[in-house]
Amino acid sequence: MMLLGDVFPNFEADSTFGRMKLHEFLGDSWGVLFSHPRDFTPVCTTELGRAAQLSLEFSKRNVKLIALSVDGLEEHHDWSKDIMAYNNVEPGSEFPFPIIADDRRELVEELGMLPPEEKDRSGMPLSARCVFVIGPDKKLKLSILYPAATGRNFDEILRVIDSLQLTAHNRVATPVDWRVRNVCLEIH
Repeated sequence: MMLLGDVFPNFEADSTFGRMKLHEFLGDSWGVLFSHPRDFTPVCTTELGRAAQLSLEFSKRNVKLIALSVDGLEEHHDWSKDIMAYNNVEPGSEFPFPIIADDRRELVEELGMLPPEEKDRSGMPLSARCVFVIGPDKKLKLSILYPAATGRNFDEILRVIDSLQLTAHNRVATPVDWRVRNVCLEIH
């Protein structure tokens, strides 16, 4: 189990953007690695669609998105077209972030993303809806674990990133429901 402040594993994996090493892919950016249970499922389609819609907002914050599931590359490529169509994105547009293929479930197991009660129809474990925010120093800054039945709120993830980035450089704390336009509280 990773704790906040731990260096995030520098795994190497196949993705829709080709073979990638996490730390190299992130460079000096922040990263959001998030898992989903399966491709071509209703909740996952809405989540990745929303993340794709917000990809420019993440980019403005120097954040790279990376999705991960236990499906293979071919499914990811086909599904990304389906996500774009569902979200009325212009045909032929590129999907804005990589989706990691982990059909052997090695990475999701290493990262603690396999809750024992979440299984597919054949009894194989499915990944939970994990969110890991990784800083430019490659350390874990935030981790959130959702059950498969509960979709995430990517606007909240953006809000948290704004807070993490602010508090990384200033001795302040952000109160409940804080947004960039709100006042910060100094830590004494």
